[in-house]
Amino acid sequence: MGEFSLSHILLLTLVLLIFFGPSRLPALGQSIGKAIRGFKQGLNEIDTDAKDVGPQQQLNQNQQGMNQNQQQNAQQTQNTNNNQKG
Repeated sequence: MGEFSLSHILLLTLVLLIFFGPSRLPALGQSIGKAIRGFKQGLNEIDTDAKDVGPQQQLNQNQQGMNQNQQQNAQQTQNTNNNQKG
């Protein structure tokens, strides 16, 4: 179990042919291929961006993000407290 044999692939192909029809299968395969290619390119861009930024810059960016989150949380708490008083 967990492995695809030739019979599994043939059965899957038959079901796809019945469900989508022979005219739509090439377009379906093409769109799936484009989606996978785009996903891989996105992962590569993220990976390259992470390599371009040095460790100190990443640390600074993380600290800035945390400071912004803390400020937003403090503002939300203050707004909640003001709403409860009013």
